[in-house]
Amino acid sequence: TAYRRQRQMCIRDRLAASQAQGEKLTGQTVQITQKSGVDGRLFGSVTNSDIAEALAKQGFAVEKAQVRLPTGPLKVAGDHVVAVALHTDVVVDVTITVVGDHA
Repeated sequence: TAYRRQRQMCIRDRLAASQAQGEKLTGQTVQITQKSGVDGRLFGSVTNSDIAEALAKQGFAVEKAQVRLPTGPLKVAGDHVVAVALHTDVVVDVTITVVGDHA
């Protein structure tokens, strides 16, 4: 039917858009500065909404639900590889560099 054909085209377009965004996003590094102690542990943590906000500042439209943090929020300064699920079939890895700001 025409409805089914139109729906499949919409799904295909959404997948193609996600794949295009995934190619741009793959290998990106995002730097987030957070207050920390001398030992590198953060006061608070870096959550998926912080990561989505930092990606938005770099021009990537990513919702916080798309940022996968299987071990929970980031609580230590350093480099962390985070998965971003743009589509059920498109999951890319992004490096998050958490910089500790010990004031």
